[in-house]
This record gives sequence, C-alpha cells and structure tokens, in this order.
Amino acid sequence: MDSNSSTLNRSLGLVGLTATGVCSMIGASIYVVPFMIQRNVPGIGPYVLPAFLFASIPAIFAALAYSMLASAMPRAGGSYLYASRSLHPFWGFVASFSQWFGLSIVIGVIAYVVVPFFRDVAYALDWTMLANWLDQGLVRVVLALVLLWFFIGINILGLSFYERTLIPLMLLMFVLGFVVIVAGLSYSQGEYLTALATQGGRQVDLIEIPFNWTTFLSASAILFSSYIGFDSIAQAGGEAKNPVRNLPRAIGLAITVVGFFYISFTYAVYHTVPWQFVAEEAQSKDLTAAGLLSLLLPSGIGIAILLGAAIALLNDLPAMILSVSRLVFAWAEDGIFPKNLAAIHPKYQTPVPAILLSGTVSSIGILGSHFAGDFFLGIDIMVTSMLVNFIFMCLSVAWLPKRNPTLATQILIFPNPILRAIIVGIGLIFLLSFLGIHTYKDLNSSVDGWYFHSTRIWLLVMGMASLLFFFRWKKLKEADPSLLEKFSKLP
Repeated sequence: MDSNSSTLNRSLGLVGLTATGVCSMIGASIYVVPFMIQRNVPGIGPYVLPAFLFASIPAIFAALAYSMLASAMPRAGGSYLYASRSLHPFWGFVASFSQWFGLSIVIGVIAYVVVPFFRDVAYALDWTMLANWLDQGLVRVVLALVLLWFFIGINILGLSFYERTLIPLMLLMFVLGFVVIVAGLSYSQGEYLTALATQGGRQVDLIEIPFNWTTFLSASAILFSSYIGFDSIAQAGGEAKNPVRNLPRAIGLAITVVGFFYISFTYAVYHTVPWQFVAEEAQSKDLTAAGLLSLLLPSGIGIAILLGAAIALLNDLPAMILSVSRLVFAWAEDGIFPKNLAAIHPKYQTPVPAILLSGTVSSIGILGSHFAGDFFLGIDIMVTSMLVNFIFMCLSVAWLPKRNPTLATQILIFPNPILRAIIVGIGLIFLLSFLGIHTYKDLNSSVDGWYFHSTRIWLLVMGMASLLFFFRWKKLKEADPSLLEKFSKLP
C-alpha cells in the first residue's frame, strides 16, 4: 500500500470529537475504579468523592494546556506533534510514547475487565451454565481478544462507521448511567444494611476512620486516571472539521460533561452503599457499581445497570484505539517509525498499519492482566504514563514561544502570556506532585516481583523506546543534516 495513495479525511465534527473524548474517559474509571480503590488504597474510606474532586484539578490544567496547543497545531498525533515542535523531537517522542504505551495497555485491560460484566448479566438472568463458562480464564482471555479486534475492525472501516457506532453507544451509556444515579439516590444506607442482614445474613461494622493526607493524595493520584481520555481528541486533529475551533471546544465539553457525571455517579452509589461494606468486599473480589446496587434493585433494573456498565467499558475501546493509532501514524510521518506505518487505506482513509500495531500491543495488555491477576497494574502504568505526558504538555506551552514563535502566535486560547504562565505553573505543581506521590507509593508497595512495580516497567519500556528513537534519529540526521528545521514546521 502506498502511503501517499490517500490522506486522512477531515470528517469528525464537534459531536464526534466530543464523543471520542467522553468515551475514552467513561468506563472502568467510573464503574470500577471508585470502588476497587478501597483495596488499592486501604484507608481512603469515606473520602473517595473528595479525592475524585481533588484529582480533577491537575486534569483541568492539563486540558487547558492541550486546548492551547490544539488551537495552534491541529494535526494528527496531538501530544507528539505539540512537544516535538515546542521542545525537541526526542521529548515529543518520550511524551507521546509514554502516552501510547500506557493507553495501549489499558485498552487491553478494559477488554479483559468487560467480560465479567457479561458473566454477571448471565447470572442475573439465571443462565448459570453460560455464566460459569464465561468465568473460565481461557474463555475470558479469548473473548477479550475478540472484543478488542472487533473494535479494531470498526476503526479500520473509517470515521463514518466509527461515528455511527460510537455516538449511539455513548447516548445509551448515559441513559443507563442515569439509571444508576437515580437508583443510588432512591435508597438510604439504612435500607441497604437491612437488605444485607435479611438477604445475606451480613452485618457491617460502621467504623469511622480519620482523614490521612498521604492516603488521600495516593487515592487522588489513581483517581486522576479517570479524567484521562480528553487527550484522545487532540490525537484526532488531522481528521477534525474546523479543527482550530472544534478541538479546544471538544476538549472543554468532554471534561465538563464527564466531570459532572463522575461526581453525580460516585455520590449516588456511596449514598446507598456504606463505604465500610465496599472496603470489606473489595479485599476479596472485584467490585462494580452495578454489582453493589443489585442487592436493592428489581432484577430488570439490575440487569440494565450491568449492561450499562458493559457498554461504558466497550465504548472506551474504539475511541482509545483511534487515539493511540494516530500517534503511531504521526511518528511514521516524521520518520521516527518506519514510513510504511503511515500508510493510509485508499478506500477507508484510515492508517491501517498503525491501528494494527497498536492493537497488537493492546493484546499484550489482555495477557498481562490475566497473568498478573490484578488489572490495577495496567491502571498504575497508565497513571505514570499520562502524568509524564501532561507534564510535557505544560512544558510545551511554556517553551513554544521561545522555540517556535511563529506557531506560538497561532494559539487562540488564552493569548495573554501572563495568564498562560499562571496556568502552566499551577498545572506543573499539581502534576509533578501527583507523579511523585504515585511513584513513591508504587516503589514502596509490597509485591511478589519487581515486574509488578508499574514505575519499573515504565522505565524499562521507555529506556528501550529511547534507544529506538536515537537509532532512527541518527539515520535521519545522516540523510538530512538540517533535520531540526523540518521539526519546526507542521506536517
């Protein structure tokens, strides 16, 4: 396939771009993480919602940085393009490869996590044989791979097919999520405790725990992962209609809508389910919002909530696959990766080789989740990866006027340099703090092997990726001594 036989098609409008961001954000991050965090960060107890709110602060400043850069450089590859034209091609590669690796792994984690939701639907329908079959390890891995490659196929078939799949699923996800919010607000913790005692013979000790800053900040660093996804909008910059206007708007809309949904959803579930019960159950099993509320709900509503959770998780896949594949495309366009990875399908106008490579790495994420026995390892890798990425985005905003003043004049969001400096400064303080807290917690955690420390895995992968970059960069520089000049311009 000739890489010049076609080009990316600018057909994604504001709705499609916003849906890409929203669907990259809502999924495991709302149906699973706010409850399983009771196991990952013991002692967070009743402070999950405040930690969720606190985690939104660095996400908002990172979103502002992305919006500024997107208005100036509306091209495919988002973070790679921004940092390579603002700082240096190597730092652009580090920022974007970190993002690509973290998100590719998490795509696999999501595909792996969604299968138990279908198992729970089968149990709720009394299809016991099917449920037991879905609970087998090999079956779970195979079905996760099938789901992943189904959505890879949707991405390959083009943006119109992608939008027709994504937007209806997003609307259905919000409708079923609204059911969770109404259900959670309709009952009290007293009713839940009564149901536990009468239906399961369970008693819950309603202990109180003091607030602890170390625990709170550790939880906030992980919950920060729930806001990751708006960056996928920037990666689609080469396929956006009126990108200078629509990219920043879509980023703002996505983080606003999702933030409001997160807070409402988490508050509703904890309004009914005592955190003490969630913390106790999380130690021995994987919890979901649907599973926690099912004790009080009629079976039909419980099944609808389970399906809503499954749809929310599935929604992550096509949007995130689009995001990571466009990074590979941008590297290949610049020659950092082999040029054939930038090939565009002449009919579908999608970067098929880039999609296939990203899908292969995501498949490794499925296998890793299975053999590690805890999907939180993948979440931890993503948190490290994206904190690094967002730090580089803030640095890119700060450095762009010095490295590339021509492109800096194209920033339409917050044109005042003093206001930009304030946004960047606050963003860097929060992001660096979160990275330090998350790294400290990871390196001091008790695990069975060094490879269960997400920081060490990230450093190993980034070290190998850096060697690849310098190998390719040396060859490019030998062929073109004025190479850096090329990287001061947009592709």
